[in-house]
Amino acid sequence: MSFAVSDELLGTVVPIIVYWIYSGMYMCLGSFENYRLHSKSDEEEKNLVSKLTVVKGVLFQQLLQAAVAILLFTVTGGHAGASSQQPSSVIVLASQFVTAMLVMDTWQYFLHRYFHENKFLYRHLHSRHHRLVVPYAFGALYNHPLEGLLLDTVGGALSFMLSGMSPRTSIYFFSFATIKTVDDHCGLMLPGNPLHIFFRNNSAYHDVHHQLYGSKYNFSQPFFVMWDRILGTYMPYSLEKRAEGGFEARPTKEFKED
Repeated sequence: MSFAVSDELLGTVVPIIVYWIYSGMYMCLGSFENYRLHSKSDEEEKNLVSKLTVVKGVLFQQLLQAAVAILLFTVTGGHAGASSQQPSSVIVLASQFVTAMLVMDTWQYFLHRYFHENKFLYRHLHSRHHRLVVPYAFGALYNHPLEGLLLDTVGGALSFMLSGMSPRTSIYFFSFATIKTVDDHCGLMLPGNPLHIFFRNNSAYHDVHHQLYGSKYNFSQPFFVMWDRILGTYMPYSLEKRAEGGFEARPTKEFKED
């Protein structure tokens, strides 16, 4: 039993460590002007919150979510629908990963979209995340704490339970989901990025959503774009080079005229 509890604690703590290591790597690459989606001056001028405030907000949210996750594991005894044994079959592991990804995407799409469509929830909760008009890596989880619990903690718990993954497998899954979320907010389009090769939902796709013209589109996160395509909230864009260096994700003509 102690081994299982250890895995459950790691499933909560490791993704937090991964978040700061991976976002720190991207911040070191932030000087690569030729790959940025926005200039540094845009980042400083357009964002409505300081980086220090973002760091404090993310740390508070992570501590709160960790406390809630540990409490849930303690109450359920670590057997909330998932096996404590690590399955040996690669096929089983892959199916659990894909199932968890689909569950998380579904939960986050509909809740994220509702946060935008409900004016009260947007004003008092979700607007905090959109203070970052120009997203950057360590601001990926800058949310209202209540939104973080609803979107990430509950979404993660559903992914964990419905996929049937073990606590040990969840360490890898939630670490991967964290990397993907940070990557989507990094503000860079680096050549050869494997996440951009395998996923259409990338930093440019999510950057469109953070702009005023895209706030009613591209709700899907963090893996696929299927719900946007199915429900008509997909905004196509082209990646254009900026004269001063870097790229810009521009909506197609029909959306510019909306």
